[in-house]
Amino acid sequence: MKISNSEYKKMTARASKPSDRMLGGLRAFLIGGAICAFGQGLSDAFLSAGLSTESADLLVMLTLIVLTSVLTAAGVFDKLAKVAGAGTFVPVTGFANSVVSPAMEFSSEGRVLGTAAQMFRIAGPVLVYGSAAAVVYGFFYWLFR
Repeated sequence: MKISNSEYKKMTARASKPSDRMLGGLRAFLIGGAICAFGQGLSDAFLSAGLSTESADLLVMLTLIVLTSVLTAAGVFDKLAKVAGAGTFVPVTGFANSVVSPAMEFSSEGRVLGTAAQMFRIAGPVLVYGSAAAVVYGFFYWLFR
């Protein structure tokens, strides 16, 4: 079935409703800000418990990653992301969601070929680039210090 460009544009216009950018931006700002405020509250709680700054920061990241992973597995985080839009792309939560989502989608294919293999479909390039960039930056830091 061959479709002309004008017919394709008409079909996509019917299928996708325009979004309210102002409302979407406000929701992203508020929900993303709430996630960041929650992280700051966790940090303050860990610091008041007597942990060092480095330990508190590490525990905040781990807590946010575990919470996001659990909420993604339960299907709650995706519903939140539909409302919040880009507000859920706060780096740690967005990364945890991008690792867990493909793993949950392909879990029926088994632990190795399903969950384990698909877990790094989206996150894999980020890990590879991050590791390679760290080596390159570390080399230049060592070279020119």
